[in-house]
Amino acid sequence: MNKKLIEIDHITAEYDDRKTVLKDVSFTLYEDDFLGIIGPNGGGKTTLLKVILGLLIPVSGEVHFFDDGKEVPSLNIGYLPQMNEIDKKFPISVREVVSSGLLSEKPLFHAFTKEQKQRIDRVMEQMGLESLSARPIGELSGGQLQRTLLGRAIISCPKVLILDEPSSYVDQQFEKILYQLLEEINKETAIILVSHDIQTVESMAKHIVHVGDELTINK
Repeated sequence: MNKKLIEIDHITAEYDDRKTVLKDVSFTLYEDDFLGIIGPNGGGKTTLLKVILGLLIPVSGEVHFFDDGKEVPSLNIGYLPQMNEIDKKFPISVREVVSSGLLSEKPLFHAFTKEQKQRIDRVMEQMGLESLSARPIGELSGGQLQRTLLGRAIISCPKVLILDEPSSYVDQQFEKILYQLLEEINKETAIILVSHDIQTVESMAKHIVHVGDELTINK
C-alpha cells in the first residue's frame, strides 16, 4: 500500500470576513495518488489549497505532512495557480519562468549548475516549449502559458503537484494535451486537481473529495 503524504485532519477555515467556507474537512493524500477536489463556486476549493500550501491558517484542525512514512514539517509542493493570478505584463521569458522553479535550490547570485541547466532543458522539452524559450510570457497563448507554468511547478521534482482549475482559459485542443501531461507526471508525483469539470475529474482521479464530504472512487 502506498504511504501517505498529506493528512487533512478536520480542517475548518474562514475568509477575512469571518465567513466559514470549509467545515470539518478530512482526507488523506497518498504517494502516486491523483486526488480530485470538486464543489460549487465559492465553496472553498481554493481556500483548501491555501491551507495545504500554508498560505492560510485554519480556524481549527491540522495539516500533517509525511515523507517515507515519517511525519515532517513540510513537503516540496509544486503549485499551478489559476490563470487570473498571473501578471502577463511582467517582463520575463518562458525559460526564465520555468527556471524560477529552481531558485530555492540555488544560492543567491550564483549561476545554475550543469545538472540544473540539463533539468531545465528536459522540462522545456517535456512541455514542448523549446521553440518558445526566449519569448516573453505576455506574447503566449493560454495553452503556451499553462505549459510554461506547469514546467515551473514540476521542475523541482515535487512530492505533490497542486493545480487550481488548470483548464481555465485554455481551448479544448490544449486541454486534452494538458491532461495527457498530467497522466505522465502522475507516474512519479502525487497530484491534487481542483476543477469545476466533474466529468474530467471523475475520468482521471483515483479519489475525489467534495468540499465537506469525502467521496472515494476505486479504479
